[in-house]
Amino acid sequence: MRRKSFRSAGAHGGGDATTWYAAKTQCRGQGKMMNDLDQLEKQLLDEIAAAGDEAALEAVRVSALGKKGSISEKLKMLGSMTPEERQTMGPVINGLKNRITDAITARRTELREAAIAARLERERVDVTLPVAKPAAERGRIHPISQVIDEITAIFGDLGFEIAEGPDIETDYYNFTALNFPEGHPAREMHDTFFLEPNAQGERKLLRTHTSPVQIRTMEAKKPPIRIVIPGKTYRADSDATHTPMFHQLEGLVIDKTANIANMKWVLTEFCKAYFEVSSLNMRFRPSFFPFTEPSLEVDIQCDRSRPGEVRFGEGNDWMEILGCGMVHPNVLRYGGLDPDEYQGFAWGMGIDRIAMLKYGMPDLRAFFDADVRWLEHYGFRPLDLPTLFGGLSS
Repeated sequence: MRRKSFRSAGAHGGGDATTWYAAKTQCRGQGKMMNDLDQLEKQLLDEIAAAGDEAALEAVRVSALGKKGSISEKLKMLGSMTPEERQTMGPVINGLKNRITDAITARRTELREAAIAARLERERVDVTLPVAKPAAERGRIHPISQVIDEITAIFGDLGFEIAEGPDIETDYYNFTALNFPEGHPAREMHDTFFLEPNAQGERKLLRTHTSPVQIRTMEAKKPPIRIVIPGKTYRADSDATHTPMFHQLEGLVIDKTANIANMKWVLTEFCKAYFEVSSLNMRFRPSFFPFTEPSLEVDIQCDRSRPGEVRFGEGNDWMEILGCGMVHPNVLRYGGLDPDEYQGFAWGMGIDRIAMLKYGMPDLRAFFDADVRWLEHYGFRPLDLPTLFGGLSS
């Protein structure tokens, strides 16, 4: 009876030992896998932290979570485990997968933020610096060019044409044809720039006014004539209000009925439009010019009570602005016209001077200094073309 009981007990005890051994073996296997998973996790986290850009991080993701990645291979092993092993190792391996996925996501976010920060630093704009102007804004139209455009717009609206002529003239066109007598001071070297005589002994000069264009126009065109002549002129003179080269505007009207009343209206309308005032008082004083008879000088009403400022169309002061008169009969004859049939009027003014008056420039010499700072201050934007309906200087 004892032996039988021992066998029965031995047989039963042998089954318990086998179960215990299997459980122990299983625990050892699970412990080894746990160690492997810990090492794998540490390795992958180090690789994730070491990834310097998204391409390197993507390589780590593929090596861990790709089709043949290290974690994916661990997940495939769950199929060969017992239910008890799957119950234990499944959550462990899936937990590792989730932690690695979260670590990759967090690292990708860090890399993207770092890339954005680097780009912002690279493309950083100092908002305290002046905004760079486009090319069309940086350029400036010189005040002389602007005033010539304004003059062209005004007289074009009045029905005048623009006429031009050469800067180098003959004595005949510059003096003789304009009724300058022999011995006139303008014919002397101290007032006029003469060139060396040519092979024929003819001595040319730099024109002292744009009036020669009047003679050339009368020779080339039959009346009626309505022209304005802006251009460069040259005289041996230099101070704050005179330069050796300056710009002049002259006008000429020739027909059979032109008179002083017409001339006063044209000049009044021009001055009102140019100085952009609704009304303007003008004073005509007798004067003398060789090429007109009668000759007049014109003053315009202004207010100079404010230091450094001149306002036109108001106040009790007067300022000389131009000279004018009826064309002298001798000038008409030199132009090939019969003074008994035709008559006309002419006027002239300094473009530089009226530019100084309108825009408040104190020194004429600065016009030709090529100082970019001066031009930046007094110049005009190139696309703002002056028009009567849009504003001359706006």
